[in-house]
Amino acid sequence: MAAYSLKQGSPVKTYETILVDEPSPGVLLVTINRPEVSNAFNTQAGRDLFDVFHPLEIDHRRYRCVVLTGAGQKAFCAGGDLKERNTLTEEEWVLQHELMERTFRHILNCPIPVLAAVNGAAYGGGLELMLLCDFAYASSTARFALTEVTLGIMPGAGGTQTLARAVGERRAKEIILTATPFSAAEALEWGVVNRVYEPDELLPKTLAAAERIASNAPISVRQAKHSIHYGMQMDLRSGMMFEIEAYQRMVHSEDRKEGVRAFVEKRKPVFQGK
Repeated sequence: MAAYSLKQGSPVKTYETILVDEPSPGVLLVTINRPEVSNAFNTQAGRDLFDVFHPLEIDHRRYRCVVLTGAGQKAFCAGGDLKERNTLTEEEWVLQHELMERTFRHILNCPIPVLAAVNGAAYGGGLELMLLCDFAYASSTARFALTEVTLGIMPGAGGTQTLARAVGERRAKEIILTATPFSAAEALEWGVVNRVYEPDELLPKTLAAAERIASNAPISVRQAKHSIHYGMQMDLRSGMMFEIEAYQRMVHSEDRKEGVRAFVEKRKPVFQGK
C-alpha cells in the first residue's frame, strides 16, 4: 500500500511498523504491520502511531475518518511486545509506557471518528487500543482478553476505565481479574464491538462505514462525536446544555446551508468542512 503524509502537499511518508493509506477520499487507513509478532507494538510502533495521530488532533481538515486495523488475519494487536520489554530496564519500561500513554491519549482525543477493524486477536494493549476507538467491527474469528494480571501488571492504557464503560463494572472486573479470553460473539453481546463479520468481509464493511461518515458534514460529525463523548460524563441536564453549545457551532456554517439547499433541491450535498 502507498503511504501518505498527514500534511496535504507534503512528501509521501512511510513508517517502519505501520502502513498508512487513503483508500477513498477523506478516509485514512492505518494498519499495524508487524504480523510476525501478532502486530504487537514495540517502542517504534508507539512512535509511529504517535506521529500519525498527534497531527490529527490539531489539523483535522484533510481526513474525515480513520480506520485502524492489523496486518493479516491472525491478530489485530497482541498488545506490548514482551520480548522487547524483557530487555528494558525499569527506567526504560517507564519511559516506553509514557510514550504509549501519550499515543493512546491522542487516539482518544482525535476529533474525527476512529473505527477499529478487529481482524484477529486483540489482547492486552491491543484490546485497550480498540476500546479507545469510537466503535469497532470484528472478524468472527477475533478473540479478546486483558491478561495483564497474569504477568504481574494490570491494564495501564485505559483498559480499567474504557472496558467498564463499555460492559459495566461487574463484567469488567470478571474479564480483567480472571484474564479469561472471550469470543467475537461474546464481544458483540456485551457491547465491546458493534458488529461481527466474516474475515473477508470485515475490512470492506468497515471502510464502507468510514466512507459514509466521510460523506457527511465534517463539522457536524466532529461536534456530534464531541457531544456524545463528553456528555456521557455529565448528568443529563448538563449534557443537554453541552449539546446545544455544540449544535450552535454549526448554525453559521456553509455546510449547514449546503445541506438544507441540497435537501430542497433533491441532490447529494457537497460538504466542504466550512
